[in-house]
Amino acid sequence: MRIRNAGIFLGAAAVALMAGATAVAGNPSAAPQAAPPTAQTDTVALDDLVREAEAKNPAVQSASRRVQAMRHRIPQAKSLADPKLTVGWMGNAAPFDVQERDPSSYRGISAMQELPFPGKLKLRGQIADREAEAVWWEYEAARRGVIAEVKAAFYEYFFYQKAIELTQKDRDLLQKLAKIAQARYEVGKGQQQDVLRAQVELSTLLQKLTVLEQQSKTAQVRLNTLLLRDPEAPLGPPASFVQGKLEQSLDSLFQLARANDTGLQREQRLIERNQYAVSLARKDYYPDFGVGYMYQQRPFMPDMHGVTVTVNLPIFYKSKQREAVREKTEDLAAARLGQQDRQTTLLFQVKEQYLAAKASEELAKLYSDAVVPQASLALESSMAAYQVGTVDFLTMLSNFITVLDYEIGYYRELANYQIALARLEPLVGAELTK
Repeated sequence: MRIRNAGIFLGAAAVALMAGATAVAGNPSAAPQAAPPTAQTDTVALDDLVREAEAKNPAVQSASRRVQAMRHRIPQAKSLADPKLTVGWMGNAAPFDVQERDPSSYRGISAMQELPFPGKLKLRGQIADREAEAVWWEYEAARRGVIAEVKAAFYEYFFYQKAIELTQKDRDLLQKLAKIAQARYEVGKGQQQDVLRAQVELSTLLQKLTVLEQQSKTAQVRLNTLLLRDPEAPLGPPASFVQGKLEQSLDSLFQLARANDTGLQREQRLIERNQYAVSLARKDYYPDFGVGYMYQQRPFMPDMHGVTVTVNLPIFYKSKQREAVREKTEDLAAARLGQQDRQTTLLFQVKEQYLAAKASEELAKLYSDAVVPQASLALESSMAAYQVGTVDFLTMLSNFITVLDYEIGYYRELANYQIALARLEPLVGAELTK
């Protein structure tokens, strides 16, 4: 990037100091004071923030626990119902006390096990498995979403830090120019309107700096919140990063999105789940079974053993099984339509972020290669002309403010470009910001 901040600032300061050297010599109070050194803290790397968010963010951890909970449901769905054990007696009121000489008196024990029609348990397990897979894709969506939000907040924080840095440098230089204009006016070599305009621009710059600091604080709080830190926890300056490259075409991004989007994958698992549910509902036309064993002791008589087999009769199939099949069929149709809706929304979101990234990329390049260098040359030319008296102070000041705005505009578009890439990543399932 050919943005010559340091050269512009030093050149502007040199020209301004030369232009007002005589006036400053007669007014010592107009000489600029050196700013106190500021404490430097460790920089904040984006990769570290992403890892911390994955480990600590409550939305990600909550989604992970839901996945584990759903996976524990699979073996339950594939298991038989608990057997039923019955212990009883008939005779006296005392427990297990039978009446002698009465053949109807007994004490006994029985057990019953329900057996679903073959294939039902397998279908129930497959339904639970697909539900767990759908919840896993919800977890993946939460994880990708949090990472994208961390990256977006980081790039916002980066932009505001850069904007504050540039504004502070220009504020310091503008203060020097304002003092020089004041000194020149006091000795009759300048105009009062120069002093007033410099003061107005300085006030405007201070107002802009206040807004930028507030917005930087908001981005910092957002990062801390995503990392489950105290919102007021200190955050060092953002580390530098390499600008991402969007080398894929829009069609390639569409293909990646169709293959990797969490929403589409989740909807596909729900379609499969509902397909199994339709099959299970049809299986309910067939009866389930129950097998039981019974043992009885009777006074003065041989012990008795018995076996029972029970079968439920789906005679109310018109209002139960048939309606259940219709219900699950409608669920299946709804899931398929949900997948189509997600695909339509997905392609729009991909194209939206792609266009935003391309626009910001072109604008950042335009700022870097043309706008800022041209504005810088205009500023340097106006300062040289001001030194010899062919350009007034207001023209030079206007060029000075223009350069600042264009430099901040470059970093705004750079941040917007990275944010668009970060928001593309969860949609296509590929990392684009590196």
